[in-house]
Parts: sequence; C-alpha cells; structure tokens
Amino acid sequence: MKYLNGFSGRGVKKTVLTFFLALLASGLFAQSGRSAASLYEQGQSAMLNEDWYAAAEAFQEVLRINPAHAEAVASLAESYYELGEYDQALSWARQARLLARGRSGIANLEAFTLIALGQLDAASSVIAEVLAREPYNREALFAAAELDIARGRAGDAVRRYREAVRRYPDDRRLLISLALVLGSLGDSENARNYIARAVNQHPDDYRVYYYAAYLDAASDLLPGAIRYAERSLALRPGFAPARSLLASLRYRAGQYQEAASLADEIIASDRQNVSAWYLKGMSYMRMAREEDAIAILQAASGIDPEDEFVRAALEDLVIAHTSLEDSRRGRWAQWHFNRARDYRRENLLDQALFEYRRGLRLYPYAPDRREYAELLRIQGYPSRYVDELRFLQDLGLADITINDAVETYDALLSDAIFHQWAVDPVELAARHWKVAVFSLASQSAFYHPDAGSVGSAYIKDILVHDRNILPLDLELRQASYSQAFRSAREAGADYFLIVSVAENERDLSLRGELYVGRTGSRAASFYAFRTGPDRLRNASRNIVEQLAASLPFRAELIRRRGSQALIDKGRADGLKPDGVYEIIKKGRAGLANEGIGIRYYPEDLLGTLVIERVGDEITSGALSRSGFFDLISTGDEVFLRAASEAETARPAGEAVNPELRSLLRSIR
Repeated sequence: MKYLNGFSGRGVKKTVLTFFLALLASGLFAQSGRSAASLYEQGQSAMLNEDWYAAAEAFQEVLRINPAHAEAVASLAESYYELGEYDQALSWARQARLLARGRSGIANLEAFTLIALGQLDAASSVIAEVLAREPYNREALFAAAELDIARGRAGDAVRRYREAVRRYPDDRRLLISLALVLGSLGDSENARNYIARAVNQHPDDYRVYYYAAYLDAASDLLPGAIRYAERSLALRPGFAPARSLLASLRYRAGQYQEAASLADEIIASDRQNVSAWYLKGMSYMRMAREEDAIAILQAASGIDPEDEFVRAALEDLVIAHTSLEDSRRGRWAQWHFNRARDYRRENLLDQALFEYRRGLRLYPYAPDRREYAELLRIQGYPSRYVDELRFLQDLGLADITINDAVETYDALLSDAIFHQWAVDPVELAARHWKVAVFSLASQSAFYHPDAGSVGSAYIKDILVHDRNILPLDLELRQASYSQAFRSAREAGADYFLIVSVAENERDLSLRGELYVGRTGSRAASFYAFRTGPDRLRNASRNIVEQLAASLPFRAELIRRRGSQALIDKGRADGLKPDGVYEIIKKGRAGLANEGIGIRYYPEDLLGTLVIERVGDEITSGALSRSGFFDLISTGDEVFLRAASEAETARPAGEAVNPELRSLLRSIR
C-alpha cells in the first residue's frame, strides 16, 4: 500500500537555501548529495519490488548522510510498517511529520500505524485532521474505513467505501477493499460484483486475481478460486501470497498431494515458513500418513514453538493415533507441565490447571498428576484431591507421602456429605448437556488452513473437563451446516456448536454459533478476540466459558431421605448454601425450539430444593413440595430458575475480524 502519494524526491520542491543548508549540515557537498539521491532511488526501487529489508537499509544509509532527508524518513516509516514493526514505523512517521508539516500522506501513514497498534482514538484524531483540510483525500478515506473495521463497524466501512467508489470508480484498491468487506459480511454476491469490476478494469494486475481468488474461496467456489490463483502466479511467478493461497485451496479441494507439493516449494524458498510446514503436515494427516504428519508437525513446532495451531494439531494427532504407553507422549506433555509450573510460581492457578489438564490428556500416567492434585487441594476441593491421589496409587506411583495424605484426608472427610449419604461422587458424576462441536470444511483461516477444525478440537478438549457439558464423540469436520445438523440430531445432541476462526499474524478471533440439536434453529452466538501469545488457548477457553454460562443450571435428584435430598452437583458447579432450585418431573422438561431455555408445563413443577450443605461434587438440601401430594422422587430434574424463561447469549465484545484487517493492510 502506498501511503505517501505525491511525496517522492522528484516531487518535492526545495528552495536553494534549504538544499544548501541540508548539504552543509551533512558535512558534504555535491558529490555526497548525489550519493544520498542515488541511495534514495535505490530504496524506492526496492519498495516497488516489495523488498522492505533492502528499502529500509537504503533509507537508513540516506539518513546517515543527511538526517534531515524528509522523504527518506517517510519512506523508512512505510518500510517498517510493511514489515509489521509498527512501533518503529510510528516513530519514523512522527519524525517525518516534523520535517514536512502539512503533508497528508505522512499523516495518513501515522493514522494507519496507530490503527495497527490499537491506538484507535489517536488514529481518529489524525484522520479527522486530514479530512478537515481535504474532505476527499483517498488515503484518509481508506484510513477512516480501516478504523471502522478495527472498531467492529464493518457496515460503516462499507458506506465509506461505496461513497469513495462513486467518486473514484476505477480505483483498484477501493474496489478490492469494498469487495473484501462485503465478503466478510456474507454479501458474497456484491463482493464478487466489485471484484469482477476490478478484474475487468485491471486485467494485467496479478494482485487483483489474488484477491479474487480469496473471495471465491471464502464463498467456497474452489474451482474459480484456483483459476484466479493460478492466473495471479502466471502474471507474477513466485508471488508468495498467491502460492500459499493456491496450496490452501488444493488442500480444501481434497487434493492433498498437490497441496503438500506446493508446501514443499514454499519450504524450499523459506525453510522458516511455519505455515507451509503446517499445511504439509495437515495434508499428510488427511492422506492417513499419521506418522509422517507427526514428524512434519514436530519439525514445524521446533521452528516456532509458540505457534498454537501447529502444536494443537500435533497433539490431536498424538492423542488419536498413538497408544497411551507411547514414550513420545511424555515428552510432548512435559511442555505443558513446565508451563503449568511457571504459572503456579506466578500464582495464576486457573491457567496452571489448564496446562496440567492438557498435559495429562496427552500422558495420563505422568507423575506430574501429583502437582495437579495439590492444585485442586489449594483451590478448596479436598475430595477431588484425594481422588487424584488414589489414581496415582492405582498406577503404582504412590510413595509414603501420598499414602499418608490419602489416609489423613479420608479421616478429615469422614463427616463429608458423600460419607453421610454412603455414595461415591465419582460414580454419580453426570453431565446433563450433550453438545456436539463442529467446524465446516469450507471454513479456512488465512494463515492456518483448516484452522476451524483445529479450533473446534481445542474447544472439545477443554469441554472434556467441564462437569456439566458432555462433548459428543462425533466427526469434527463437517461438509456443511445441514450435515452438522443431521449428525447432531441423530446423536441426540441438545445443542451443536459450529466453530470458525479468523486470524492474522498477531490477532485471532473465534466465533461459535450454537444451534438447537432437535430443530437446528439458532440458539446463541459466542465471540472471542485475543491478541499476543496463547491467543488460541485463551480465546477457546473464553468460548467455553460463554457456552457454560449460557446453559441453565441442571442437576438430578439422586437420593432422598424424607424431607432431605441429594443432587449430583456441588461447589465445583457454583452451588452455595441457601440457594433455591426448582424440581421438575423426570423426563418432562424440554428444550426451547430456538434460543437457550427449558420448557415445561406448570403441573410438572413438583417442588423446590433449598441448599443446606455443599460438597465438592454433591449437595444436600431441604425439599418442599408444590401441591397437596408429595410426588418428588429420585431421577427428577433440578433447575435454577423458571424454565419458561428462554434466553439467548450474545457475543462478548465487538466482532473484530483480524483476517480482514490483515488483507486490507496488504493491498498495495
């Protein structure tokens, strides 16, 4: 993207005095002036070739000779922006504005950089300043639209772009930008109309075909997308984004060998390209070459240990295709145990619990389970602590300390609820919501193809540890919504969740669309946006938290003694003394046809339960019948509030699309 329109060395007129003083300040005269000019032209040539490293080097050499070379300062800012070094770009952009006050091109670059840094209010001020002077400044209009996108107001961006297209109907960037935003909003027909205009008006521009391929891919029009990507590469062989996109398209089309071959070409030119390694590993996995896929993904993880999609895909493969006794599992699990200990040292106990659970999912026999058990004790769950220690005893991993702890806590828990009622909480544990988790094969993120599948697997794995939600063991990757609906309904799911991913090099958003399993109607939407390290993990956890919070409390009455009753939920499920819960006749409560909610007839309300004693996993309380006859019995269901009140969860925060933002920034 060229922000400094009209701001080249040839286009700036300086007075003789200014030019002389600049040369004098540099300690050189005509010969050095020619050297600076030559270096500046060299940098401009590198920018045209999109070689930002060479451009930055040339402009830095110019500034070593002449620190007051405003054009070089501005161009250096743009080079750093294109390299994604936004802090550095902002510093140079502000220096350029001091050297050339009133230049709208530099102000626009500063605005774009502020948006990339998330400083949206500051960017808004700069944009307003430019538009106050030049109401139809194209770059400022682009910046204003990108600011709308960053604020989650894509509809406002569409209006800006449409107004700009009316004024500049043949502007390639405007047509592409408008098409991309419309496509992100699901208006694929108008998106393709605008990109078709761009193709017709710029038939020799390889970049137009690249974005046309992306838009066709977003609409699941894979043959057309492949043709566009191939046309882009024909016009510019070696164009890396088009080659990566074509590899992703081959993968989505089921052409896994071709996708792997293209990934090999990318790796040959850049062995540090983790996305290519990831795509190759996923292709081998789809070809049922699991051991090869594991080796490839392990190599990718070695290149970038922080790439969560690579690690998650690798771990999913390991869990699904290696035995529990496989020695490699312990090595891969150790990474999570080490992170868990780091979190414990920082007193981040919830995050430590997550890492221990992920590690134990990989290698259940790890002695590190002892540390996990200790964490449960610290958090106030003594009976769960003892359960984990007993598991270590069963594995033969117990020592004197563990045996003594089990004996001690057995004595301390002698008056616990489960002893008084003579029940085993582990055997009674039940999950009352059956949820199927899916992704659609047609959904593919920009940096990690099939990211929806990896994200849905991650969410499903987190749900394994949820006490109320049972994630059904169904194929994660579904061909379409209708196939997902069929699979969920036939499996008896209460709800099914379709997960999609959008990402760029720094940010990630997860969206989960929840549907009623019986009717297929929309129930709720969940949204999570995260940036920085661990964004897949944190966004996935947030989606699960939203899902769990949206489902009504549901339990079962499992024992009754006169006016006292026992239910299968406890402190771990948020129960507290004095809470009042409704008891509904067994089998009579049903799900709302749409939204989230429970329906029942008034005559099915049998009474209430007032909580008295709360254990880790079970709770007892006093019963009170509703009618003249006492009809309450074991197996009846317990709910927190009137089940007729259906509710729909709403997205948490604005729906910012990081993939769209990255694509808009890439348009030059």
